[in-house]
Amino acid sequence: MLKLTHFPYLLLASLLSINFVSPVNAESTATLTVVVNGVSNQKGEICMGVYSSAKGFPMNTNQVLKSACVKPTGDTVTHDFTGLKPGNYAVAVVDDQNGDRKLNKDFFGIPKEGFGVSRNPTVSILTGTPKFHDASFIMNQDTTIDIFLKYSLDP
Repeated sequence: MLKLTHFPYLLLASLLSINFVSPVNAESTATLTVVVNGVSNQKGEICMGVYSSAKGFPMNTNQVLKSACVKPTGDTVTHDFTGLKPGNYAVAVVDDQNGDRKLNKDFFGIPKEGFGVSRNPTVSILTGTPKFHDASFIMNQDTTIDIFLKYSLDP
């Protein structure tokens, strides 16, 4: 049992501890809305991944910050990624027609399924796989990006 003589010390300790508690500053987050245009069929799923660095972009799905697969119902698919901190991001999209959650390629490395990346850079035999810096964008607030699917390489 607490003695009355200990009360002033307990009160002092409690008041002092309040001064050392710092307020928690919640870091702001934003929503990224990805609009995928040019879906050619409703077979399979449209899978997309958000990357926060060049590491693994755009092929390594183990390096994605957030991902989602959406069943298409028309020629456009929209998905919201919430809770993203301000920063630099890039998005890769695959029209995954066979459900294996990856971009299938032929013997020469040319995609056999639809694909796209943010900022829609040219993808050809000369340019090769898009780089993170070509597809990345800075996000400080709620942002909407449009990605156009390609079903063949650019000329």
